[in-house]
Amino acid sequence: MELRALGQSDIRISPIIMGTWQAGKDMWVGIDDDETTKAIRTAFDSGITTFDTAEVYGKGHSERIVARALSDVRQQVVYATKVFANHLKYEQVLQACERSLRNLNTDTIDLYQIHWPAGAFRSESVPIAETMGALNDLKQQGKVRAIGVSNFSRQQLEAALEYGRIESLQPPYSLFWRHVEKDALPYCVENGITILAYSPMAQGLLTGKFGPDHRFAPGDHRAKSKLFQKETYGRIQQALERLRPIAAKYGCTLGQLALAWVIARPNTCAIAGARSAEQVAQNRIAAEIILSPEDL
Repeated sequence: MELRALGQSDIRISPIIMGTWQAGKDMWVGIDDDETTKAIRTAFDSGITTFDTAEVYGKGHSERIVARALSDVRQQVVYATKVFANHLKYEQVLQACERSLRNLNTDTIDLYQIHWPAGAFRSESVPIAETMGALNDLKQQGKVRAIGVSNFSRQQLEAALEYGRIESLQPPYSLFWRHVEKDALPYCVENGITILAYSPMAQGLLTGKFGPDHRFAPGDHRAKSKLFQKETYGRIQQALERLRPIAAKYGCTLGQLALAWVIARPNTCAIAGARSAEQVAQNRIAAEIILSPEDL
């Protein structure tokens, strides 16, 4: 898999990134640690070198599972993790970083990201200058190689850039969720900032596996997603029917088509989660699909 530059840093990342929210188990059902470990290792064996996690995913459980799967090949992979919105004061950032370093069993986090802007989820409103000060110090100490942000608007991204270099923005981005194109994407292209698109398959909708009458198991966070509400869900089923002939043309699945579209966007890589080794193998194929300009 051909690697890409992360922003303007010397870090190289895979266009398909393994997302590990599900590895934390919170807000998911039917997740098995052994299966997740196997899936992460399969991702590495198939050429996916970059793995995205966060301290809040299962209170560090996801980070520990990543380490369990990859510690013996640590020098060959890129670890991206995140500090949550309730840990953005200077000392809190330093402490959170130390926890993540321990969980990941590593001396350095390749990409350390602010998961949500201060104030999200009723967190305290911490000045971005204070948070960036901590991140810059961690970078100077060698504990962090690059700094990124997640769920930031263009305005919030610009504010963060006043206090240090930002290499990536992680927004929700898919065929069904494209507001970043009108806000931050052009700015990121102009300033050499990589987009790390999460939910590139629209929380599974773009795989086509959820039929018109699908019901989620109790505890599955997707049951509350706007994309799964009745009116939108009906339009999505119609859109999927229009996508099926395009997928058939390339001999790929709907999910692979969705990933191929995302990684064909400017400066954009796709974070794809997977429950099993089989799903990882399917996701990896998307990196080989080159869509024509007309089909894009």
